[in-house]
Amino acid sequence: MSQLAVPLTNGGPPSAEDYWAIAEPSPRRVRVVFAGETIADSRRVMLFRERGHLPVYYFPRGDVRTDLLVPSGRTETDAQKGTATFWNVRAGSRVAEQGAWRFNAGTPQWPEMSEYIAFDWPSMDAWYEEDEEVFVHPRDPYKRVDVLASTRHVRVVLGGVTVADSHRPRLLFETGLPTRYYLPPEDVRLDLLHPTDTHTRCPYKGIASYWSVRVGDQTFDDIVWSYPEPIPECPKVAGLLCFFNERVDALYVDEELQPRPKTRWSRD
Repeated sequence: MSQLAVPLTNGGPPSAEDYWAIAEPSPRRVRVVFAGETIADSRRVMLFRERGHLPVYYFPRGDVRTDLLVPSGRTETDAQKGTATFWNVRAGSRVAEQGAWRFNAGTPQWPEMSEYIAFDWPSMDAWYEEDEEVFVHPRDPYKRVDVLASTRHVRVVLGGVTVADSHRPRLLFETGLPTRYYLPPEDVRLDLLHPTDTHTRCPYKGIASYWSVRVGDQTFDDIVWSYPEPIPECPKVAGLLCFFNERVDALYVDEELQPRPKTRWSRD
């Protein structure tokens, strides 16, 4: 699988006629850490999104420790983005093989692309947006996750047996994914569930634990999951105050005057 962009789990890369890509500046400070070294630290990072792929952060060359990048000798050609050159990331005694890349030319969607460097997310030790560690991939600002209480009747059958039956599900709607039905444990046949060692991370929801379901002599591996401690995004701002950027006289970040946005809340 190419490192240039990781395909989404619900489908492979789109055909050329269906392809779209958008690069836009992110307002977040983003850092990449490997072997105890901050490899990249930028307040000017670009978020590159393309249909059928997870979003990717690209860093201006000036915000990257290029002294820690060693040519790998590898190039790879992408049908839409052209040819990329790869580097190994070397810090101390550790090496992330082909852990960084740059496209050699711009694209119609992003003419300045060749001036930016990207990193293979899983090859790095840690990623931070502002001062919070993030996992798996950048959070897409255009992706929503909504959870709604419902009285729909949800029933789950495995191996001919009803293993869950509920009139009080919570429906999780996530952009581009099927509706997920989260059920109270009291409405699930817990006697058929067997915990596994599988855990996955989601940048929008947190760390999931998994169970297999055993019905007679059939086992359905890792078919049930739960987030015991989901990421509490909204409660993190409890008790804090926020000003309308578009109405104050000035707003500074790191002593830099921020542009005044134009929104429906603007007064002028």
